Amino acid sequence: MRDIITLTSIHKDYYIGKIVVNALRGVDITIKEGEYVSIMGPSGSGKSTLMNILGCLDTLTSGKYILNDSDVSSLNDNELAEIRNIEIGFVFQTFNLLPKYTALENIMLPLVYAGKPKAERNETGIEVLKNVGLEDRMYHKPNELSGGQRQRVAIARAMVNNPSIILADEPTGNLDTKTSIEIMGLLEEIHQKGNTIILVTHEEEIAEYSHRIIRLRDGLIESDVMNENIKTVK
Repeated sequence: MRDIITLTSIHKDYYIGKIVVNALRGVDITIKEGEYVSIMGPSGSGKSTLMNILGCLDTLTSGKYILNDSDVSSLNDNELAEIRNIEIGFVFQTFNLLPKYTALENIMLPLVYAGKPKAERNETGIEVLKNVGLEDRMYHKPNELSGGQRQRVAIARAMVNNPSIILADEPTGNLDTKTSIEIMGLLEEIHQKGNTIILVTHEEEIAEYSHRIIRLRDGLIESDVMNENIKTVK
């Protein structure tokens, strides 16, 4: 498998007045195509900062980031936005769905940004909705859906552009145990189809579904190990 992400000596500093906060202090990570990786760490460990850099939501202070053979280390905000829309599908804890849009309209948004024609957007959106088992809810708005259904819509939206990576930030954080297991089962299915998944979580039982667990502490990698006891839903 080829490398899809290579981070080399990643540093990220924030300035609070005259105080410098070293959020990441020289992080090296390589992720191969088709891997299923969890990133863990306590509050203040740097995992949210790392997720923002991996997702091209933030720029790094120094180091090098190669994403799918492209050097994204020095791109400006507009260039990062373009890479984000093509390469990365986001799944957030709070779903981030637009309340006035139907499930289908929410899913088609990345295709609008990508400039796809309306007929193609509609066809692709319906197909992806079917893949997450929500074809009977396509015209429902977020407030007419359960938490689990909203997260399925968010996952469908993340997949609609066929991105290189699914980046899931605490995807079960707002869900009950039963629904969380259903969502992890859906991510399991997506991974089995060959997608690369990066899961950011503070929950050990959620990280156990991944095949590799990277732990951060104080802006450094504390450990990076293969998971020998992979939990499955099936």
